[in-house]
Amino acid sequence: MVPAILVLAVLPFGSTLFGVPMVIANLDIGVLWVFAVSSLGVYGIVLAGWSSNSKYPFLGGIRSSSQMISYELSLGLSVVPVFMITGTLNLGEIVQYQIQNGWMVFPLWFTGGDALMGFSLEKTLLCIPMLISFVVFVIAMFAETNRVPFDLPEAEQELVAGYHTEYSSMRFALFFLGEYAAIIAGSGVIVTLFLGGWSLPFIPDGSQCWIWGLVNIGTFFAKVAALIFFFLWVRWTLPRFRFDQLMKLGWYVFFEVALVNIFITAGILAYLKS
Repeated sequence: MVPAILVLAVLPFGSTLFGVPMVIANLDIGVLWVFAVSSLGVYGIVLAGWSSNSKYPFLGGIRSSSQMISYELSLGLSVVPVFMITGTLNLGEIVQYQIQNGWMVFPLWFTGGDALMGFSLEKTLLCIPMLISFVVFVIAMFAETNRVPFDLPEAEQELVAGYHTEYSSMRFALFFLGEYAAIIAGSGVIVTLFLGGWSLPFIPDGSQCWIWGLVNIGTFFAKVAALIFFFLWVRWTLPRFRFDQLMKLGWYVFFEVALVNIFITAGILAYLKS
């Protein structure tokens, strides 16, 4: 649970409130912090399955570690186009870029100067790789958080509940708290990178008035809540993959798509600057 909570430290959940920036740690390498810290969760799962001294939790830990490591590659590659476009790893600056140029997945407005709807060739072309990155990132986040249809590590029908089979009481609760904390943190990262963070079109930030600061905070948490609902909705809708299908999807589809998307973004940026 701790790595998922540490991710929240660098997420800007609002603009300013009474002149104070609404972020715990405004790091210039905020995105690298997110990936570095979140990857530590694999160790907890592997050690939990191995130390149970039972074959079923051990198999669950092995499945979970192989799945999370596999999808971390496509997860990391899918956000490289965002850095190429914004030119920064600072999550607050990425949000500011989206305020001026439109959300990454829906760049149809800008709020710099006059709040007008802005259509341009640059936004239209860059929208294509951003949509690809968004889809790959969201699906890879499902796999990272062990949610349906990627919940093989916890498949009750196959592995007797997976790596936490031998745990009960508070230890069992911490595993599930960690899973849902990872969902909240992952939703916050998605909102920050692709959905404009705390911003809304034509809405000022907290520097204008403390009331707008509260509106910005409410906007961020409303977007996160909508994504959490989407996570739960998918769980109630889709069946789970077989393990071979899950690994092939990660290595043969998402990895290549995310890698090619980087070259597409580079080509578009080179064309626009020429």
